[in-house]
Amino acid sequence: MTVLRDAELTAAFDRGAPTYDRLAALAPGHHAQLRRSARRLGLPRGGAGCRVLDLGCGTGASTAALARAHPGAAIVGVDASAGMLRRARAKPWPARVSFVHAPAERVREAGVAGPFDAVFAAYLFRNLSDPDAVLRTVRALLAPGGRLAVHEFALGGRRLDRAVWSAVCRGVVLPLGAVSGNRHLYDHLWRSVVEFDTAPAFAARLARAGFGQVRVLPLPGWQTGIAHTFLARRPGGRPGSGW
Repeated sequence: MTVLRDAELTAAFDRGAPTYDRLAALAPGHHAQLRRSARRLGLPRGGAGCRVLDLGCGTGASTAALARAHPGAAIVGVDASAGMLRRARAKPWPARVSFVHAPAERVREAGVAGPFDAVFAAYLFRNLSDPDAVLRTVRALLAPGGRLAVHEFALGGRRLDRAVWSAVCRGVVLPLGAVSGNRHLYDHLWRSVVEFDTAPAFAARLARAGFGQVRVLPLPGWQTGIAHTFLARRPGGRPGSGW
């Protein structure tokens, strides 16, 4: 089976939405790692006065991580899957959190307008047909000096990283997919990581898209060498406002 794209992937997420949170929570450190990447945005003053776009927010786990890491920020969560977004909206949120139903490729057409002080994207870019086009959109939505944090499964480039990921998928991910009744989505998870950029390649993609101050930070635990936080800035802004 090949990786899913566009309408097929959205439909798979719609079908998987009722069990997605429960199965994701079985992954050790899932929420803690999201919070770690959200904190790495490093917004000043707890995000007070900042606008943050959570692109590909899913059921809201990444939105919750942002809300906890930056309690003063106004957060807009966007996702292509109506089923996943329905789960997100059903959770209790402060008034500063809102949600919009739209694919990442057409977020501006859905009325989401910048400038944003930061964009957070968790488990998004390896699912896109044209990640470069979405990176251009993200850059346009960010204010000069605005921050991007990408939390993503991107293998470190060693043969061992790929071997560990495949072992985890065969032993945990694919059996969970079978239990959930949505095997295609979990098979996609395995294959989409293997076929996506390595961590150095994605960092180079960010630089080609016009982002500066690109950094690749590992995530600890079993995800070391498998998942990373990528940090970058839209050039501009005030001097001395770097990380």
